[in-house]
Amino acid sequence: MGGAKKKSMAQMEKTHDQTDKKDEPGSKKGKGKTVVEKRPRGLQSPDTSDPKFLAEVQKMGAITPFSIASQFNLRLSVAKDLLEDLEKRRLVRLVGGNARIRIYQPAAA
Repeated sequence: MGGAKKKSMAQMEKTHDQTDKKDEPGSKKGKGKTVVEKRPRGLQSPDTSDPKFLAEVQKMGAITPFSIASQFNLRLSVAKDLLEDLEKRRLVRLVGGNARIRIYQPAAA
């Protein structure tokens, strides 16, 4: 209701000096922000009959939708559909998980 207290002259000078230092280009403290290039995620799944793709999947110990999505640059929904398709073809088998996350394992050849 009463508002903020009026600052003294010394306090106003300090805040003014601090804003001037921030505006100077050469006086950066610490590390600057690193710019991370964002890549668009793919909407189309890789060909499940491709031998290179199957070899990569067989090398993985535990297969989750996140691991597939990050390795092949896919969306999570596409990776989930891909794993369901591989399970139907009996290339991977479900070993655990719940409704939110499924954990698969390469099928024994």
